[in-house]
Amino acid sequence: MSELVPYAVTVGNSRGRRYPDSTPSHRSEFQRDRDRIVHSTAFRRLEYKTQVFVNHEGDLFRTRLTHSLEVAQIARAIARALQLNEDLAEAISLAHDLGHTPFGHAGQEALNECMREHGGFEHNLQSLRIVDRLEERYAAFDGLNLCFETREGIVKHCSLEKARHLGELGERFLSRTQPSLEAQICNLADEIAYNHHDVDDGLRSGLIRLEQLEELSLFGRHIAGVRRLHPSVGGRRLIHETIRQMINAQVCDLIETTAANIGQHTPRNLAEARSGPALVAFSEASFQAQRQMKRFLRTQLYQHYQVLRTASKARRIVSDLFAAFTDDPRLLPPQYQRPGDGDQVRRVADYIAGMTDRYAIKEHRRLFAVSEG
Repeated sequence: MSELVPYAVTVGNSRGRRYPDSTPSHRSEFQRDRDRIVHSTAFRRLEYKTQVFVNHEGDLFRTRLTHSLEVAQIARAIARALQLNEDLAEAISLAHDLGHTPFGHAGQEALNECMREHGGFEHNLQSLRIVDRLEERYAAFDGLNLCFETREGIVKHCSLEKARHLGELGERFLSRTQPSLEAQICNLADEIAYNHHDVDDGLRSGLIRLEQLEELSLFGRHIAGVRRLHPSVGGRRLIHETIRQMINAQVCDLIETTAANIGQHTPRNLAEARSGPALVAFSEASFQAQRQMKRFLRTQLYQHYQVLRTASKARRIVSDLFAAFTDDPRLLPPQYQRPGDGDQVRRVADYIAGMTDRYAIKEHRRLFAVSEG
């Protein structure tokens, strides 16, 4: 790793871990965080949790795992260019989706509705719950005992009401200060990854068409450029090259805009980087182009009738499972049964949120299909 700027997160200015832990040999504290995340059970499950398309619909569509790897790659590149802590950026990126339910956003919406009278469900807070409490891998503590800055980056959004219960992690929401620049990078790297890769999956599925995308300023400009440079290229190679160019343009814009913001505000240390406005940002033109693409994806892909049909099934599966397990907790696996425990409903949510797409479908069949045991 190259020499870091004074306002980057380092081992020296880190707030450390919740529980005393040995000093790692031959790696940094944030590399250790990354390694603990990669070896966690929740991370392995991401392979069978989906973004937009349910896991069994096709082998080539993105999953939460491939998405997390793509976010990590983009975040590392940005952090490296800005001389920030790329190990921390990678760790946050790999952990940011650990708390997602099966069936993407439809599953989260359904579980949040089920938990409405019990504090709700939010995947960022569930990711934090996983790394702080639910992973059972170490003899000395629950969870993964990650550094404060990694945990902080996982909690991208939080209501003020919930922030009051998060201790030091909730302070920035209450005081309206910023997370580390590395955490800010991960947030926007996530946007770059899912916007552009949902375009790729949408085209692969046939639910959106190339002609529609060419009307968008961002896609239209880059596909025109690819055709000028490579007039004989078509099919998937044309799509891949266009998306590659789009991602590169967005990453370069983010680096250049952020560097300009840093130059304007000149933070001298990590505390000053946190106390000012968010410094990691797109230019206005790039931001508006992304907004246009988001609107297109929302109306043409996420609200496509075939996607909505799948989402409807997903919500029904999650709601049925929640009702069955809360009505009779004896149906849960033993480790999720705590008779008389006031947190039993939350444990039901933990169990459902931890399911992969196909496991949730199988559990639903086991409970509700008469022909299955």
